[in-house]
Amino acid sequence: MTVSLNPISKDEKHILHNLYSLYLHDLSEFTDGLDISTNGSFEFDSFELIWEREGLTPYFFKKDMEIVGFLLLLERPFLTKDYDYSINDIFMLKKFRRKGIALSLLEELFKQKKGRYFVVELAKNEPAVLFWRNIYRELNIVFEETKKIVDNEECLVQSFQI
Repeated sequence: MTVSLNPISKDEKHILHNLYSLYLHDLSEFTDGLDISTNGSFEFDSFELIWEREGLTPYFFKKDMEIVGFLLLLERPFLTKDYDYSINDIFMLKKFRRKGIALSLLEELFKQKKGRYFVVELAKNEPAVLFWRNIYRELNIVFEETKKIVDNEECLVQSFQI
């Protein structure tokens, strides 16, 4: 099995758009703040900003050259000086979850991009909270966690240094 983290080009944004709808569908289980649009999909309001603002970098997760998920990495100048990176969104198609793919890809990302990170999860999203705690344990990452209200939602914010 070969896994890779590949930056997404602007001509592939339609693929990311489709995956974002699936991601937001999964998140809708944990918040009342996400609703289906009139065209039958979940929409990311700021989707076009990904290609318009410096410091927003989308990546596809690939397994044997097949797209299996994505990650949106925030970095400077988009972030404040307190952090170098934030993994803003991460999504894996259900049939590829719990197979170590995300762990391998995050390990590769952390080898390439060292610095101070933060990650935010909806507090109600227990699968995401457990996912990140497993990542920290598997990669021996020491993290600090705080509760915070973000967009009227109770969230957990973890920060760590790579």
